[in-house]
Amino acid sequence: MTTKPPRFPLGLHHVQPRSPARPATDVLRPQRLLHDAARDAARRVAPSGLGLDSPAVRERMVARLHADGLRCEPVLRAFAAVPRHHFVDSALAIQAYEDTSLPIGLGQTISKPSVVGRMLALLFGGERAAAAGQLGRVLEIGTGCGYQTALLAHLSRRVVSMERLKPLHDKARENLAALRLPGDLRLLYGDGRLGHAPLAPYDSIVAAAGGEDIPAAWLDQLAEGGRLVAPMHDPALGGQVLVVVDRRPEGLRRQIHDAVHFVPLKSGTA
Repeated sequence: MTTKPPRFPLGLHHVQPRSPARPATDVLRPQRLLHDAARDAARRVAPSGLGLDSPAVRERMVARLHADGLRCEPVLRAFAAVPRHHFVDSALAIQAYEDTSLPIGLGQTISKPSVVGRMLALLFGGERAAAAGQLGRVLEIGTGCGYQTALLAHLSRRVVSMERLKPLHDKARENLAALRLPGDLRLLYGDGRLGHAPLAPYDSIVAAAGGEDIPAAWLDQLAEGGRLVAPMHDPALGGQVLVVVDRRPEGLRRQIHDAVHFVPLKSGTA
């Protein structure tokens, strides 16, 4: 005789007894894994100093610059203090601490750290800067994204920075406002070839664009004992070179230094 299968509902005598491995008080909780993960996360300490925000990343760049010949300690300290990735597009941030120029829009670039370092170190060779151990009152031509401006803020008493492209001027203002920078920093929208006479004379003048000559306004606004560093086209070389001009009691003294490549110096505003 065939035994018929039990029909539901089953009687209690058909139910398999509870496994002794599971206590009767152990309630099934499908969300247990999520709960445990949240509890573990709450116990952990949030990481800090990782990625591009880490001072160690900037220190490695500084070490490379030093190994390549940059010996000006104030400039090296400024590089260690300013986060370069803060001034470039997020898509390019991974390249921020390489020795390379990067586009910042409108046909402009943020210069290579080695070139920026070289120009700032040359400024420290000026008579006034060498005596004071800082760059004093600085006129910067070409604010760009504001990176060099931030470095100058660590190296001087006052920075007057001019930018002829309004979108870049606005972007630099935004970039710099997010940082706690020392000194007196003034960002001006205007024609850099004219300098800024109301706040002259300047102990140091630096330009981030190169033309066929050094504008007369810059030379007029350079203080005695001051130094100007700017790229300029050299017909003999067929390219740009760094020109250093010192104002001495006997007049202006000009020196030619490294070959460089900067965006063209233009008049007017846009």
